[in-house]
Amino acid sequence: MYRVSWDDVQEFIHRLNATTGKSYRLPTEAEWEYAARGGVKSQGYKKFSGSDNENDVGWYSGNSSIIRPVGKKQPNELGIYDMTGNVEEWCSDWYFETYYADSPQNNPQGPPTGTEKIYRGGSYAYYYPLVYKRDRTDPHKREFNIGFRLVHP
Repeated sequence: MYRVSWDDVQEFIHRLNATTGKSYRLPTEAEWEYAARGGVKSQGYKKFSGSDNENDVGWYSGNSSIIRPVGKKQPNELGIYDMTGNVEEWCSDWYFETYYADSPQNNPQGPPTGTEKIYRGGSYAYYYPLVYKRDRTDPHKREFNIGFRLVHP
């Protein structure tokens, strides 16, 4: 799902959890990057999730002009698709520019407050959907190229 605000996603999660009795949520920014980089199975790719070649794993402006169905490129080392390009993805964290310079080394949870929310992953609308690129916007905004994926702890 894409073209949803961070607030829309929170409402969806609330309803999903109420319906299923489970505990879905957005990943933290650190969780998102850990998964994108291949977690414990990482092969050390520096720019893209699951390859050194963006064409193997992602949709970006160099090979697409539209959002594509999930799973049409190869997955990363954890078997996760589309963490490079296609649509950017909301994370649970508030944005603070220098947070990671002073954050805990293990599983940082992001700043407690802020005005903008983080999204990660690049999209079909941009060139070089780099795995380490982070961006932010107002949590009430719906962007044409921002979607989400959920985690279930």
